[in-house]
Amino acid sequence: MKAVCPPWRLECYDELTSTSDVCLERARAGEKPGLALLALRQTKGRGSRGRNWVDAGQSLALSMLLDGQQAGQDALGGWPFLASLAFFEGLAETMPAARDHLMIKWPNDILLDGQKLGGILIEREGRALIIGMGANLARSPATDAIGREAAFLGRYGEPPHPRAVAEAILAQITRWRDVWEHQGFGILCAEWMKRAHPVGTPLVVNGGTTYEKGRFAGLAADGRLLLETENGMKTIATGDILLASQGAGRAARH
Repeated sequence: MKAVCPPWRLECYDELTSTSDVCLERARAGEKPGLALLALRQTKGRGSRGRNWVDAGQSLALSMLLDGQQAGQDALGGWPFLASLAFFEGLAETMPAARDHLMIKWPNDILLDGQKLGGILIEREGRALIIGMGANLARSPATDAIGREAAFLGRYGEPPHPRAVAEAILAQITRWRDVWEHQGFGILCAEWMKRAHPVGTPLVVNGGTTYEKGRFAGLAADGRLLLETENGMKTIATGDILLASQGAGRAARH
């Protein structure tokens, strides 16, 4: 398999269970950072909070192994922001007509015209950091399979091949990792804000045992979401975040 630009070693498979699961198995077996696994079909794709990722076919299923030692000591670290920037830019680069229709939803979902297009799952085990990304390219899953309508990149033209998207994302991971290393976490947040839902966007936060409604007020210094509510400013570290227009109670995949 021809390699992508260093430091990545991209392997492409017709089918895998879960690219993140296989990536983690390889890490446990001694694989060094820089491995990237692309599956043209996933049979057991995973999302956040134990959810399944439904593969609609001709989709992106990409996971990469990095050295998690670079992550910061704050609650989130820079990885969700770095990953979402790379994901956004990789998709926009391979489908330029969709760029102005793409948006990041805190912390790292990608929306197209306000509907979910793709998501990111970040896992750590020791020094191993696994970043998994899934996106609907040629089509979206059936509504009854995921409980809502989702977006797909092919709305704006001939969908790119998953490998082309993967290569673009990996190059962007390298780019934003260099930005983080040389310019700090603050620049990641600033660049993320340029591509995210605007300040003032109505949001719903479902934390499982908590439920908050308010307006997006930006990011705290450590990357946590600031939510302006009727009862004052709340700082959100985790939870299902929905744009109010998407409707309360519907949980996001990934």
